[in-house]
Amino acid sequence: MGTINLTTVYFILSTTICFYCVVIHAASTNGLIDTDKPYFDDVNPRNVTTVVDDIAILRCRVKNKGNRTVSWMRKRDLHILTTNIYTYTGDQRFSVLHTPGSDNWDLKIEYAQQRDSGIYECQVNTEPKINLAVVLEVTAARAKIIGSQEVHVKRDSTISLSCSVNIHASSVVWYHGSNVVDFDSARGGISLETEKTEAGTTSRLMLTRATLRDSGNYTCVPVGAIPASAQVHVLNGEHPAAMQTSSGVPRPSHLAIIILCIFSITACHQPIISQATSILLLYSTKR
Repeated sequence: MGTINLTTVYFILSTTICFYCVVIHAASTNGLIDTDKPYFDDVNPRNVTTVVDDIAILRCRVKNKGNRTVSWMRKRDLHILTTNIYTYTGDQRFSVLHTPGSDNWDLKIEYAQQRDSGIYECQVNTEPKINLAVVLEVTAARAKIIGSQEVHVKRDSTISLSCSVNIHASSVVWYHGSNVVDFDSARGGISLETEKTEAGTTSRLMLTRATLRDSGNYTCVPVGAIPASAQVHVLNGEHPAAMQTSSGVPRPSHLAIIILCIFSITACHQPIISQATSILLLYSTKR
């Protein structure tokens, strides 16, 4: 048996490989093989939670879209809401967020309502059609400050704020103005307690050794609920509500009004009026 020339082997392998390349290219060109089939880049949450009157955004990223169409459908009534950048519903709260050239085709729902809760599908009209389901939950949960929303405390005392919400919030964040309350700040003396019961979640924020800098607006922000706020006033002295006259006796300015009223009474009571007027004037002089 004779030996095979290596040049001949290389020639046969090269010819075979080229043949298959030509066949695959031809099949791809004629649509028999789809090498750029659209697919979902599934990196976004499949479950979205928002609160009533907030904006809900359902995200959908489609790779290799080509000339395919991306649509959003509401599952409960099989209503096509959008196709590409066009909206096919009379409800103007619905629209598509898409930047030209990007892969994102996000459904935006403004002023979300509880009736909007349900399953939505992002669809691409391939054959067969592919779809990505996103579950939207719109909650009416609302946080509430326990006690007064106007809190007055003396300097160096403790600020104590409590917030409750009727859902099991995964977390509760407190803001002082526009900044998140920092428990590791140099100020120190800040603590947070979160309690979960059958009724919901309660969060208690405490700041010891209150200073004038601690005054301001404090906002409790539970995940999945509408926030609630309280205004804190740190005072050097007395509580404003206590800064009142302790005596119930009318002031001199009030006495003048009383005297004028007395003079307007009919003259038939003149002896009584004169006596009462004299007493009031005497009292006013002594004060």
